[in-house]
Amino acid sequence: MTEKSAEVTEGSGGLVGVAAAQFAPVADKQANIEHIGELTAQARGRGARLVVFPEYSAFFTPRLGPRMLAAAEAVDGPFVAGLATLADRLDVTIVAGLAEKSPEAARFFSTVVAVAPRHGVVASYRKQHIYDAFGARESEWVRPGALGEPQTFSLGPFRVGLQACYDVRFPEVTRTLLDAGADVVAVPAEWVPGPSKQEHWRTLLSARAIENTVFVIGAGQTAPGGIGDSVILDPAGTALSELSTEPGLAVATLSPRLLSHVRETNPSLRLRRYAVVPGRPGEAGSVREGADGRSEGGLAQFIPKGEGRHRHRIDDAQQGDGSFMHKEGAGR
Repeated sequence: MTEKSAEVTEGSGGLVGVAAAQFAPVADKQANIEHIGELTAQARGRGARLVVFPEYSAFFTPRLGPRMLAAAEAVDGPFVAGLATLADRLDVTIVAGLAEKSPEAARFFSTVVAVAPRHGVVASYRKQHIYDAFGARESEWVRPGALGEPQTFSLGPFRVGLQACYDVRFPEVTRTLLDAGADVVAVPAEWVPGPSKQEHWRTLLSARAIENTVFVIGAGQTAPGGIGDSVILDPAGTALSELSTEPGLAVATLSPRLLSHVRETNPSLRLRRYAVVPGRPGEAGSVREGADGRSEGGLAQFIPKGEGRHRHRIDDAQQGDGSFMHKEGAGR
């Protein structure tokens, strides 16, 4: 894939510059935060107000194991503090991944944080779907996040939702962000190389953008941990900016007018007949975490609109742009 990038044009109409930054994190937190600082400064110089970095940006070894576990830290630890310093100094919001300590001694969370200037952490998401596929067993070291409230934050006229890597294979994750008001989805990833994996990454990101009519920012690690191929997609699935395999920045402008136009042309959100509710069929809302850290009742189910006790989740006022605005007092 060839590099396609653009400078941000700031101006009226609520335009917001964003960037996807890709690099290869190493097993050195100081080196990683310095690299993040350099890329963030470059992105800010090109007009970005949001920069999305890969999963495990704080510390990474090509094989998950004891070193990753030992490097795990709390969200209020030194790595996120370093992001907050950069955000304040450069006046930019930063999204990045880290290994977060969990209550379980033998496993950590794969966590994504959003850090805004003068506000610190404005959203924090623990990856819910763990990569036990294609021969990998990420769950040996990574504890899945419990199913909970979608993590979003404001960016000018937009609301940005967080998910991570393997989550993108589960469309209900992005749909719950949409229902929480997100019109931009950030996807930090460590997308492991392998047969057809590049095609899967791009196809899945495009599908999530098209079916939800949202902007998608996919930021991946470069080799050896990932394939790179970071991309910023518009709500019709068209690449606004993209990278190949080398470290760098994809920069683009998000336009509220484009978002409204796509949703008027393709009003699929208004035509929805199902809502997504976490929980096993027949047990919606009864999600709990088991002793091993895995969510029990953790299968999302698709509920026909207006059905029974889930009506409060889906009987929403439809806005002119095709998105949903939850009625005041409705359950979430």
